Amino acid sequence: MKWLSKTYIWVIMLFLYAPIGVLIFFSFNQSKSRSNFTGFTLDWYTRLFHNDLILQSLLNTLIVALVSSVIATVIGTAAAVGLNSMKKWKKSIIMNITYLPIVNPEIVIGVSFMLLFVLAQGLLGRINLGFEFGYGTLILAHVTFNLPYVILNVLPKMRQMDKFVYEAALDLGCPPVKAFFKVVLPEIMPGILSGFLMAFTYSLDDFVISYFVSGASSQTLPITIYSMTRRKVSPEINAISAIIFVVVLLVLLLVNFHGARKERVSRREGGLA
Repeated sequence: MKWLSKTYIWVIMLFLYAPIGVLIFFSFNQSKSRSNFTGFTLDWYTRLFHNDLILQSLLNTLIVALVSSVIATVIGTAAAVGLNSMKKWKKSIIMNITYLPIVNPEIVIGVSFMLLFVLAQGLLGRINLGFEFGYGTLILAHVTFNLPYVILNVLPKMRQMDKFVYEAALDLGCPPVKAFFKVVLPEIMPGILSGFLMAFTYSLDDFVISYFVSGASSQTLPITIYSMTRRKVSPEINAISAIIFVVVLLVLLLVNFHGARKERVSRREGGLA
C-alpha cells in the first residue's frame, strides 16, 4: 500500500503543477503558439521589461498588496489582542462576524464595495470633496478582506502564550506598552508574519473584488491579464507568470529552510542542556 500512497501523491502533484510547467515551458517559445514549440528564445522576457502597461499594473499590484497587508496586519494584530481578553460569548459573536468576508462569495463583496464607494462618491461630491475610484478604494477593499486572515493567524498564538509572563513583566515595573512590545510581540510574531504573508498573497492574487473597485489608472495585474484574454494572450503574460511563480517558490524555500535551521539549533541547544 506504500507504493499506492506515493503514486497518489505524485498524481496530485502532477495535476497541480503540470499547468504551471506548461506555462513556463511556452514562455520560452519563439512563436505565439500555445500548442507548438518552434524554438527557444528569451525575447518574451525582454519584451516584458519594455511593456509599460504590464510593468505599471505589476507596480500597482505590489503597492496595493504591500500597503493593504501592512495596515491589515496592524489592525488585525490589535484586534486579536483585544479578542483574546474578551468574554467567551462576546468573542464568539465577533469571530462569527470576522468569518463573513471569508465565507461570502467575492462577487458579493466586490459589488457591495462598489455600491458603497459610489454612494460615498455621490455624498462627498455634493460638498465639493473629490472621491474617485483608485488606490484608495483598492486598499480599503483589500484591507477589509485581509483582516480575517490576520486575526485567524494571530489569535491562536495569543492563546498559546502564557499570560503570566506579561503580568510578571508588569509586576517588575515594566510599563504596559513596553511590556507588550518586549514580551507579547515576540511570542506572537510567527502568527503576525504568517498573517502578513497570507494577506499579501491574497491581495496579490485578487481579481474579482479589485475589478469592481479599481480605477482607470490603478488597474492591478490580474485585471490587465483579464483584459488581454479578450484578444489573444501574449507570451509576455507567460513570462511574468513564470517570474512570479519562481519568486514565490524561492521565498517559500527560504522560509522553510530558515524554519528548519532554527528548529535544528533549538534541538541542539536542548540536547546540550
